[in-house]
Amino acid sequence: MRLQKYMAECGVASRRKSEELISQGHVIVNGKIVTEMGVQLEENDEVLVDGKPIAPEKKKQYILLNKPQGVVTTLSDPQGRKTVRELIPDIKERIFPVGRLDYDTEGLLILTNDGDLMQSITHPSNEVEKLYVVRVRGEITEQALGRLENGVTLDDGHHTAPAKVTLLPDDAAHQGQKNLTIAVHEGHNRLVRRMFEAVGAQVVYLRREKIGQLSLGHLKPGAWRHLSEKEVEYLKELGGGYEA
Repeated sequence: MRLQKYMAECGVASRRKSEELISQGHVIVNGKIVTEMGVQLEENDEVLVDGKPIAPEKKKQYILLNKPQGVVTTLSDPQGRKTVRELIPDIKERIFPVGRLDYDTEGLLILTNDGDLMQSITHPSNEVEKLYVVRVRGEITEQALGRLENGVTLDDGHHTAPAKVTLLPDDAAHQGQKNLTIAVHEGHNRLVRRMFEAVGAQVVYLRREKIGQLSLGHLKPGAWRHLSEKEVEYLKELGGGYEA
């Protein structure tokens, strides 16, 4: 088995991130630092990452969480803020969030110890669509909608890929604000908030509703569930199946 695949199966990181750890000299195999790709492991080889031995997780976990606002998408936080890991105390395996949601953003988040699955969902080439429900302050003109749909230039010069945007009915409880859905497939930092900033609107509420065909359904903020076997297979297929 290739070293990076083994690391992914151990829940260290996705295969691509594992390759970065290898190239940066974080990995030792049988007492020697390995920095090249393609190393094949034998059954009794010892692998250390940052000096700690790793082994495959005995049980794969696939969790769908509705992340609330005011929770960070990390396993620990130096500022003492609540983390997504604290919301799932019953799961004993070491699981990781797949991608991120901002502190003030709520919605669908997947956590797993399957590094290959992380790769299937997050790799840019797979263009997995993510649907968000958005409420913004500011005028949303037809011209602004067109710009969002065709791609806008962010403050760092990145030009976004085309998005699918739908204007929803106004909510009497939120006068002067507009409700929309937006579907994107990029993973740029704070992408949706910055896209609306680029057209002169401020996001005041943001919820990720779907990743591909997976949906929050009726899951309340802070609640979670196991993915079904069918859902797991669907996510694996997004990456065209796993490399041998």
